[in-house]
Amino acid sequence: MFSSKRKKMIVRIVKMGFITEEIEAFLTNFDQHKDQIRNFEGCTHLQLLRDEHQNHQFFTYSHWESETHLNNYRNSALFKKVWANTKDKFCQRPEAWSTKQL
Repeated sequence: MFSSKRKKMIVRIVKMGFITEEIEAFLTNFDQHKDQIRNFEGCTHLQLLRDEHQNHQFFTYSHWESETHLNNYRNSALFKKVWANTKDKFCQRPEAWSTKQL
């Protein structure tokens, strides 16, 4: 049985498709900022995944202590800086899910 007192972590999954010529620039930007994101208050895990068969598809998989922590990051100067240097490289609209572990 699940305890209502159990702390509910947020698992955030973001799917991003990139213009082929922009992938290296995205990877460089991610590499430059990943430690800052990982050390952002409330972030307990950050991983970048690449689709096995569609090389332009990437996913970020992150764990947040709470939705408040995630939203604080999404409203931060760090996120705005990273996102500004990412969004112009997409070949499709990104998709995002905030999920909770059961």
